[in-house]
Amino acid sequence: MRGRRRGREASAAERALFLEAVGEAGPVESDDSGRPDGAPAPRRAAPSLEPDFAPLPPALAPGAATGVDARAVLRLRRGQTRPEARLDLHGHTLEQAHRALARFIERAAGDGRRCVLVITGKGSVGQPGGTIRGEFPRWLNQGRLRPHILAFAEAQPKDGGAGAFYVLLRKRRGQHP
Repeated sequence: MRGRRRGREASAAERALFLEAVGEAGPVESDDSGRPDGAPAPRRAAPSLEPDFAPLPPALAPGAATGVDARAVLRLRRGQTRPEARLDLHGHTLEQAHRALARFIERAAGDGRRCVLVITGKGSVGQPGGTIRGEFPRWLNQGRLRPHILAFAEAQPKDGGAGAFYVLLRKRRGQHP
């Protein structure tokens, strides 16, 4: 059974252009090898069991984590894991903030930092939650940054409260505790 055709019919000019590009193409006669000239089909390499790319870990929400024990997340949320570096995004446009965050997280992860503080701001009057603050969780879950991050949580009042986040970074391979 064929599916229903969608869209519009091709115009006469479009059909002519198609026929010009395709020419007199038609079905190819072949033997059992599957190739029109009868030559044996080329050998293909066995499929690799390793994917071409590493799949992204599951998306994170503030206060939740994967790949880390509950006690570490609780310490993060309570502000007991002290930040080793901080980034203040006040005064940045969305684009500037996104780029600055990406550079900061990648540099901190490369330096072997475990916990960082990112100050997003609370937003301005008439803009509940703030634009940067609202985009922050989505940015952390994007492909470039997500592999570096184990968890993030809203900061304690002493570190900025609702206008800041603690970010727990993954340990680099070969790094000792």
